Amino acid sequence: MKYLVTGGAGFIGSAVIRHIILNTDCQVVNVDKLTYAGHLESLRDVSSEPRYFFEEVDICDEDKMHQVFRCHQPDRVLHLAAESHVDRSIDGPKNFIETNIVGTYRLLEVARRYWMEMSRERRNCFRFLHVSTDEVFGDLGNVKARFSEETRYAPSSPYAASKAGADHLVRAWRRTFGLPVIVTNCSNNYGPYHFPEKMIPLMILNALEGKPLPLYGNGLQVRDWLYVEDHARALCKVIEHGMVGETYNVGGCCEKTNAEVVRALCNLLDELQPREKSYHTLITHVADRPGHDQRYAIDPGKISRELGWEPMESFETGLRKTVIWFLNNLSWCRQVQAHNYQRTRLGTTGREVA
Repeated sequence: MKYLVTGGAGFIGSAVIRHIILNTDCQVVNVDKLTYAGHLESLRDVSSEPRYFFEEVDICDEDKMHQVFRCHQPDRVLHLAAESHVDRSIDGPKNFIETNIVGTYRLLEVARRYWMEMSRERRNCFRFLHVSTDEVFGDLGNVKARFSEETRYAPSSPYAASKAGADHLVRAWRRTFGLPVIVTNCSNNYGPYHFPEKMIPLMILNALEGKPLPLYGNGLQVRDWLYVEDHARALCKVIEHGMVGETYNVGGCCEKTNAEVVRALCNLLDELQPREKSYHTLITHVADRPGHDQRYAIDPGKISRELGWEPMESFETGLRKTVIWFLNNLSWCRQVQAHNYQRTRLGTTGREVA
């Protein structure tokens, strides 16, 4: 079995590739154009494996993607390549439209033509998994309900809208052309190799440098947190055992306010890397993000009932593993921060706040 993973040098994509290489006998083709958020260093543990292949290609380049498919002949496609930073999408939506919508369209067309040319036996086995986000559903507000696979779409940010558009394209290619697609929508991921502009790693690194820990507004926005290695397991479970044409929500069942997350990080750092003053003194409230959603929460009941997947990490165990990983891998953080990321990030103190 050969997997083709788009965005495989990113945070979630690299976790998926590490999981496949380390836990199966399958081959993996990593397709990534290596933007500021894509780093091959995240795959250093598996890059020497003969079952791993890397292609530096933009999914928007249809001709090169045709060549990749013809050369590698994948049996499975896991589509994770995306622009994913909400603040960046607010300041500049163009790249999100081009990558998340146009890129997905072009990948679908390449996959469809490749699939049509397969033998009947291989066509019946081929799968295309599109990995999306809970942000396409919009804001739950103070309602007690959680997002299900039937929740209507109501994206708030340009990022969420671009992912919603991609989701609709994927489902249309199933309905119109018969392409064997599956869609997943996940909650907020965290864990090792998380890009430093995202909330949890940013807070860890700011704290270690004695910088402010910026909380948007009152810090009471609620997110459902999912450890990235649990997500990788879920995606592999879905693409192998999920029903074609279905959608599966993947969540960690760990709802926390942003303020709770930052306080938990401060408690862990006070324990693991103590300093003269508690890290709690660095918490700083800043102006809220435009259109900031109040609450996201995923109901993962379907994937649990039908596929037997459950998260292995609680928020407490996953967060401890994450903080310890970052404390032990500060050289990785410095390396990725030294790339073009520093010249392109939004603002001098970091726009990703809690």
